[in-house]
Amino acid sequence: MRTLLRYVTLCTVAALCAGATVAQANGTQEAAAIHRAVDGFLRAQTAGLPGKVNFTIGAVDPRVVLPACPVLEAFLPVGARLWGSTTIGVRCAGAGAWNIYLTADIKIVGDYVVTVRALPPGQPLVLADLSVQAGDLTQLPAGVLTDMQQAVGKIPTAALAPGQPVRQDLLRAPLVVQQGQTVKLQSAGNGFRVSAEGKALNNAQDGQVAQVRTASGQTVSGIAHAGGSVDINF
Repeated sequence: MRTLLRYVTLCTVAALCAGATVAQANGTQEAAAIHRAVDGFLRAQTAGLPGKVNFTIGAVDPRVVLPACPVLEAFLPVGARLWGSTTIGVRCAGAGAWNIYLTADIKIVGDYVVTVRALPPGQPLVLADLSVQAGDLTQLPAGVLTDMQQAVGKIPTAALAPGQPVRQDLLRAPLVVQQGQTVKLQSAGNGFRVSAEGKALNNAQDGQVAQVRTASGQTVSGIAHAGGSVDINF
């Protein structure tokens, strides 16, 4: 029996090798090499993604016959992304150039931020409002936050339901300058620093442009910062 099994194994290996030899002799591209090119590409490109990455690659259509290529190059087609169900291309970089496309399914399991209770709009979020849970990030809406600190201090623009994934586009930064508020204007340059007060003419978040009317009636623009200060650059 052992002799028979050994014989069968040797025959199988010989048949596989013979098949590869025939493919090379006929000048056709091996599907396994195309698959390896896609596998290496995905491993390299998904290395920096958050969470644990798993992917599966679709098989090469056995009806497709391509000339053997010495240099295979995997690439991401225009409009495709390394997320969920996608497409990866492989091209021959040598003579007799050709392209082929394989399907791939990329899953990324990681933590994402959810609400722990119903939250009204307009109220800054605190840590007690939030929690994290694990799941496939590719199955969630775009822009879901993965770190609670990204949400703390931000203000929901709409009511949030309990257990709802928190998305970046559902939040806004708090206003550091509000229309009608008295703000501190400050400007600095080579060898000088001046400051004055004025009235804000618009609302602004940290880093946004605020327009301010000075005591003399002049309107100036500057960059709003926390604490109600506006930097003027001349």
